[in-house]
Amino acid sequence: MGAYQGIDADTQAALRADEQALRAFDRPALSVHDDAEALCLAMAERLFADIRDCLREKGVCSLIVPVGPVGQYQLLAERCVKERLFLSGVTFIVMDEYLQGDNTWIGEDDPLSFRGHMRRNLVERLPETMRPRLIVPDPHELDAIPRLIEAHGLDFAYAGVGITGHLAFNDPVEGVTDADWFAALPTRIVHLCEKTRLINAVTAARGNIQRIPVMAVTVGMKEILSARRLRIWMNRHWQSAAIRRMLLAPETAAFPASLVRRHADFSVDVTTEVLTMPEPGLR
Repeated sequence: MGAYQGIDADTQAALRADEQALRAFDRPALSVHDDAEALCLAMAERLFADIRDCLREKGVCSLIVPVGPVGQYQLLAERCVKERLFLSGVTFIVMDEYLQGDNTWIGEDDPLSFRGHMRRNLVERLPETMRPRLIVPDPHELDAIPRLIEAHGLDFAYAGVGITGHLAFNDPVEGVTDADWFAALPTRIVHLCEKTRLINAVTAARGNIQRIPVMAVTVGMKEILSARRLRIWMNRHWQSAAIRRMLLAPETAAFPASLVRRHADFSVDVTTEVLTMPEPGLR
């Protein structure tokens, strides 16, 4: 195996863990899906079941949600229409949104807009009487979502994991390793790190990094970790390293996803590709 530089021995060991070691991880047990399409379907089904059960329990439901993976919200809308599950008592908190240079949201019609994606692929696919409430972090009212959660609680947080270990746009802060400090970060405006902009350019803009905004607004780890249940979803080939650092490496603010192990009730769904060892190969 090749050498690693700039990381501790425990993190190196985590990155060298094989698929069997991941499958043996028992908190939580991994749910493994054949491919991205299967994971997308499973995510839609989990969303439907979580919302349905929560509405039956107390009549309302609140959840933080990501845009990526993509495809699940159309499936959720179809299922809700078919089974007449009204979402009028449901609050979807879109976990983040890109900002323009003046720290206002990018336009909803921008292909990169997360709130635009949610409106087109979920809200507008439902009859008006079945539509949920959609909330997006507001760069000019940053305390709105924290106040909402403080008053009413948060049932679920769904999240993907970025190449830096971010959930939402909670990228690590250079030089900071204090996990307690990072776990307490609230909703805020952030300057996106170059690694995040680069990978987002690859996945969403065909490598056009100049098209990826520099600023964003995001819910904080404080809000995400406050959910009663936390659901993690991973379907990218480059997440093979991220899952190992999240589950097996030491907890650190330098890789924020490692903080999910603090949560009393979290689950992880992945594709088989994500379990592949992150070993290099020229291609």
